[in-house]
Amino acid sequence: MIVVLRPDIQQDSLDALYGYFSSRSYKIHESQGENHMILGIIGDTSRLDEKDVEGIEGVASVFRVSESYKLCSRTFQPTDTVISVKGIPVGGRDIVVIAGPCSVENEEMVKHLSEEVCRAGAHIYRGGTFKPRSSPYTFQGLGEKGLHYLAEAAESQGMPVVSEITDMDSIDLFLEKSDILQVGARNMYNYSLLKELAKVDKPVILKRGLSATLDEWLNSAEYLLNGGNRQVILCERGFRTFEKSTRFTLDLSSVPVLKSRTHLPVIVDPSHAMGNRNYVLAMSRAAVAAGADGIMVEVHHDPKNALSDGPQSLYPQQFEQLMVEIRSIARAIGRDVYGA
Repeated sequence: MIVVLRPDIQQDSLDALYGYFSSRSYKIHESQGENHMILGIIGDTSRLDEKDVEGIEGVASVFRVSESYKLCSRTFQPTDTVISVKGIPVGGRDIVVIAGPCSVENEEMVKHLSEEVCRAGAHIYRGGTFKPRSSPYTFQGLGEKGLHYLAEAAESQGMPVVSEITDMDSIDLFLEKSDILQVGARNMYNYSLLKELAKVDKPVILKRGLSATLDEWLNSAEYLLNGGNRQVILCERGFRTFEKSTRFTLDLSSVPVLKSRTHLPVIVDPSHAMGNRNYVLAMSRAAVAAGADGIMVEVHHDPKNALSDGPQSLYPQQFEQLMVEIRSIARAIGRDVYGA
C-alpha cells in the first residue's frame, strides 16, 4: 500500500501515522517524491481499509501496489536509487564501467590487468574466484586465494572490487574482501542465498537467470529488498533461446522496460551474452544508448590461453577503444561516463 502525504503535514500527524501502522506490525518505507512524501506500507495490507487510512490527518491519497514486487517497483519509489560504491555512483546520470578477467588465474595476471583496465578508465574491478561451471572438469577458480589476489590488485589501483558469491558459507569472506557481491544467473533462484544476502550491508549485483522473465527477476530482487538490503543492482546478461550464433540472446529491450518498472540501477554484461569479443563493443554501445546505468565486460591480456571464457574476453586495446566509444554515446544522450 502507498500512502501519499500532504505537503503541509505536521510532525504530530506524521508520528500518529507511524504509530498507526507500527502498532499493526507493518513495516514502513519512507521516500520523497517531487512534491510529496510517500510512505510504503509493507506487509499483508489486505486487512487495511483504504478509506480508514485516507481519513487520517495529513494523508492526501492511498492506493495499492499491483505488482508482486512491491519494494522494487517504480510505484513504491518514483525516484531512481543511486548506490555509492566507495564514492562511485551506480545509477543516476553517470555511467559506470566494471571490467576485469572472467577468472583470477594467478597473482601476476590479476595485478597486471588491474593496471590495464584502470588506466583505460574502468571504475570497478571484477574477477571470478569461485566459478560455478557447467562441467565439473573445467577450471573452478582459485577460491579464497583468488579472492585475496583480486582484492589486493584492486586496492593497488584504488578501485572497488566485485566477485561472484556462490554459497552462504562464503558470505563472511566476501564481506571482508569484496565491495560488491555478485549473484550469478544460476543463483538468481537461490532464495536461501538471497535471504542471507538481504541481511548484509553491501551492494549486490543480481544477474538475470538463464531463462527468467522480468517479473521473476524483479521478484528475486524483492527478496533482497524485503530482507533489508536496498543496495541492489540488476544486471542483464542475456537469456537462452534457439539462436546459436551468439552464446545467449542479449535482451536490451529489458533496459527501458525495467527503467519504467523499477527504481533500481540496471547494468548490462555483453561479454556473457555474446560469447565473442568481436560483438562486445557494438553491444556495449547499444547498452549505453538503451539507457543502461553501466556495463560489465571481461578483459584478458592473453585470451587464447585464458582458463575460462577466453573467446569473449576483450584485449586491453579493445577495452580502451570501448571506453572512448561509450563516452561519445553517453554524451549524445545527455549522460556522462563517470569521471570522464
